[in-house]
Amino acid sequence: MSDVVAARIGVIADTSLQRHVLQQALTANGYTVVLNSDPARLEEADLAAMDADLWLVDLAQTEDSPLVNALLERDACPVLFGEGHAPERHSEHYPRWERRMFGKLKRLVGDPSKVVGPRLEVLKADAERSTRLELPGAFSNAGSVDGEPAREVWLLAASLGGPEAVKAFLDALPLGLPVGFVYAQHIEASFESALSQAVGRHSQWSVNPARANDSIRCGEVVVAPISQEMGFDKDGSMLLHGRGWPEPYSPSIDQMMLNLAQQFGNRCGVIAFSGMGSDGNAAAAYVLRQGAKVWTQRADSCVCSSMPDSLREGGYSSVSGDPRELAQALVNHFLQRASTPVAALQTE
Repeated sequence: MSDVVAARIGVIADTSLQRHVLQQALTANGYTVVLNSDPARLEEADLAAMDADLWLVDLAQTEDSPLVNALLERDACPVLFGEGHAPERHSEHYPRWERRMFGKLKRLVGDPSKVVGPRLEVLKADAERSTRLELPGAFSNAGSVDGEPAREVWLLAASLGGPEAVKAFLDALPLGLPVGFVYAQHIEASFESALSQAVGRHSQWSVNPARANDSIRCGEVVVAPISQEMGFDKDGSMLLHGRGWPEPYSPSIDQMMLNLAQQFGNRCGVIAFSGMGSDGNAAAAYVLRQGAKVWTQRADSCVCSSMPDSLREGGYSSVSGDPRELAQALVNHFLQRASTPVAALQTE
């Protein structure tokens, strides 16, 4: 499937809580932890026997430590010293700590999301598709809205395993709903065009690159650009800012959520599909305060459930399901909106 191998990290920390948090964070972000130990239990020979790409050292006292001196003298791989006491996973300080640490790790030993691009070849060759859900008569009898500027825009957010999940969602979702999508996928920029082809090949939905100063249309999925931040003008048209996304993620799901909710308020939503890390967790409270919704892919249907798990555990997600169930939930959402008086929608 891919020759990309997750970087191997050795952890040395002198508190059990720090070791636990680091283990969870590294694994959730796609790294392989080959050792996680109290320094008191290690000998220099243990370090020499361990095949690690980077050592993460978090000790209260590093001066005159024989183990630290041994690591630095070996010069076999980078040594990253502690990023400070790791906050609890759902504290307001955790996302900032995580972004800082994993920004450094990605520069030193690479980005685990590189595995996503090569997986697209398998997805493009796969002939399997979901049976499409039926479009309710409330929409099919009202005339097509496809191609009109979308008044409601939802974000499809994903990382590892995301293209497979988003494809299954779009395959199942019928055309004709009054909505457009932004698709933010952690992936290398060189696979951006292949992503559109792979995800949209069996779908009725048109999967397109972002277009500056144009509206997102009903019936289309706009892929958030990898190399530059995407936002929205006051009229809802897309803006391409020319600057990169905030580190360490490209695109940044947190930033995309903030930009979307700031413009569309309760006329938007977020569906977090399979993915690593907790990108999106920092912006979720703001999204909910704007009256929008946050939904998540169910863990047992994910390749990697860290991203949706983080949103569920934080209490942000109101709906969870596999990709087809999420498509059905969205159909039901718009069916309910269609039967709700306009005045009631305006006061939401």
